[in-house]
Amino acid sequence: MTRATRAVINLAALQHNLEVARRAAPYSLVMAIIKANAYGHGLSQVARALSKADAFGVATLDEALQLRAAGIHQPITLLEGFTRAEQLAKLRLHQFDVVLHHEQQLEILEAHPGVPVGVWFKIDTGMHRLGFAPQRVNTIYQRLLACGAVKKPIAFFTHLANADVREDTRTTVQLQLFHQTIDALQLSPAPVTCAANSAGILGCKASHSAWVRPGIMLFGVSPFVDSRAAEHELQPVMTLHSELIAVNQHPKGAAIGYGGTYVCPETMPVGVIAIGYGDGYPRHAKSGTPVLVNGQPVPLIGRVSMDMISVDLRSLPQARIGDPVILWGEGLSVEEIAQHADTIGYQLLCGVTTRVPYEYQN
Repeated sequence: MTRATRAVINLAALQHNLEVARRAAPYSLVMAIIKANAYGHGLSQVARALSKADAFGVATLDEALQLRAAGIHQPITLLEGFTRAEQLAKLRLHQFDVVLHHEQQLEILEAHPGVPVGVWFKIDTGMHRLGFAPQRVNTIYQRLLACGAVKKPIAFFTHLANADVREDTRTTVQLQLFHQTIDALQLSPAPVTCAANSAGILGCKASHSAWVRPGIMLFGVSPFVDSRAAEHELQPVMTLHSELIAVNQHPKGAAIGYGGTYVCPETMPVGVIAIGYGDGYPRHAKSGTPVLVNGQPVPLIGRVSMDMISVDLRSLPQARIGDPVILWGEGLSVEEIAQHADTIGYQLLCGVTTRVPYEYQN
């Protein structure tokens, strides 16, 4: 490794966060959501570390196949389901479950008999992205029952759109609609259901059912807009490291970086750190965004460039080339950096680029 920039993944913290989810929903099975390369943490490595999860959820067939190739044997659900008949062979071979959210998927199953596929029947209760409208559920359910390519019993699924705002009443409305729609089918025994995402797990016990599906909380990020991970006993999993590669004295009036958006108010030391948007650090992070140098917070100044950022070292005059830097993670929450960049922690974690080496620690 010729550059100090790296992402350190704490697998013990990942396992701890899974246990937080289990304690919050002790009567539910856990489908760990590890889509998008496990939120940027490494799909196979994360799945192996989460061996105590009851199942995994991913977005795509390719992600599911990668897990099977890595020797992951737990049940795997494709959250986007499938779109083409030629995908059925692999679904059946590897025993993947699918979220069924569109009539076209059902038509494919009806037209291609074979080994039954496990189905999560998705009801659109208010997210209005994927899923069947409640008034169509009975008709579609009867077709699923009659379809030999669908494994029985059929489970039910919905997604909460506003659970990240704990006082938002729309979550209660969604859950009521979900259960009313299922109750109208008059099924006995009661079917398996899943509604709770990370925000539901931590903030809405009414959303807990047979299954819960933690996602962002597993990676040590609060799912709520008004809190940080530590408030929920979550530990950061990714810590993004780099180092100072230059320390320069600039006179009063010197403009720093592209566009000269920051002007030195006095003669001052400015540090340059080997990280930029080419590594996944957010280009829109504002001046004042905190960075830890030698464990002490200093502010970002000027624009983020492709490979470097600059920081104000007036509060840390002893800083030298080679001093360690943390951009987010241990000691500096990714939520705080996201707030300064007008984005969310999810995007920052998923956005770390392939030129950043990963180190996995147990």
